[in-house]
Amino acid sequence: MKLFPYAHATHPQWAMAAGLVLAQLRAQMALDAYAGAPTLALLYITDHYVKAAQDILDHLSAELPGVTDWSGTVGVGVASNNVEYFDEPAMALMLCQLPSDQYRVFSGVAPLSLGFEAHTALVHADGATQDLGDLIQEMAGRTASGYLFGGLATSRTRSVQFAASGDGNIRGQGAAGGVFSGGLSGVAFGPGVSLVSRVTQGCQPVSALRRVSAADNHLVTELDGEPALDVLLRDLKVSLDRPHEALAAIRATLVGLVHTSGDDGARSLGRSGNFGSDVIVRHIIGLDPARRGVAVAEAMQAGMRMAFCQRNMHAAKADLVRVCAEIREELEPLELSMETATSLAASHRASSPHPARRIAGAVYVSCSGRGGPHFGGPSAELQIVRRALGDVPLVGFFAGGEIARDHLYGYTGVLTVFAQSETQTG
Repeated sequence: MKLFPYAHATHPQWAMAAGLVLAQLRAQMALDAYAGAPTLALLYITDHYVKAAQDILDHLSAELPGVTDWSGTVGVGVASNNVEYFDEPAMALMLCQLPSDQYRVFSGVAPLSLGFEAHTALVHADGATQDLGDLIQEMAGRTASGYLFGGLATSRTRSVQFAASGDGNIRGQGAAGGVFSGGLSGVAFGPGVSLVSRVTQGCQPVSALRRVSAADNHLVTELDGEPALDVLLRDLKVSLDRPHEALAAIRATLVGLVHTSGDDGARSLGRSGNFGSDVIVRHIIGLDPARRGVAVAEAMQAGMRMAFCQRNMHAAKADLVRVCAEIREELEPLELSMETATSLAASHRASSPHPARRIAGAVYVSCSGRGGPHFGGPSAELQIVRRALGDVPLVGFFAGGEIARDHLYGYTGVLTVFAQSETQTG
């Protein structure tokens, strides 16, 4: 599998940005290292271009007639290799060359065919969709691995998704031109497409992992048998006798939830004390002094486990480096010749890909609350990924919620790479 052509650009006029993107793609497709006949496009635009979404898709698909299938969405920011565009007009596009029988584009009006054997899927969703969590779980249940990756569109105006196949329309979508609002869309991949995916957390626990002893819908009333509000105040070392100080600390605090009830929390709190990938971060949405409860933006049940947490730049950096290292280790051969090992070391110094790593392209979906500001500077988050993975083709967007497995996460990043050999998602 050759490298996937990819491109990115920013310009106040979408047509100029599209021209820059097309020039980059054509230059890469002329190189032997890059795929010359891709058929699947992953397109991400910032919300500055939302009004022109249909024109953008029509223009790009006309200029790239060999690319028959399109998927993507809008974000307040888009990402590519080593760069992010936040709050500015921009687009990022990657062209994937995959066997035509190993992927299917789907949308709400053209659901995934029952005849297609889906192993995993890239999913774009509208956060305003009713029963979204149930739809994500249902979609995961239709894949052999149960693993989804993707995120929720973010836009200050209209939320859009791209889903087009064949002549620009998916069978069953009528006169729609491949631009949608609402529901789910994306690409399902068959077992012949090898993917490696990891979730990176952006928050660090500031308390122990505790068991929810009693709850009433969104309100947690007891943790390990104690009043939940008392536990929260004790963990944050604040008192309601000094309300301004207490509320400031509580507003900066989130909740890390584990739906399963393991005994030791080993997967939930890693060796470094940071959250594991099975932890879902949610906001504290209120306090109930009368019932000594803490209200959480998730339906709570007794038996769940939770820890109070806060966003932490250093923890986010360390965890992003960790997941990149895990992906590299999974893709690199177990045994390397001296020549290959030397070449890999040289490619690492040059931040360029090496065939031994077998990465054709990558998709990175990060929380809109992360990005450069959370990592210390413009594009710092994507620069970490590049230093860790090398100069690989990458596109993505900044989401209003990240999808991995059958869960909807927050304050995380979901990094997925297309590999050249059969490797399972994780």
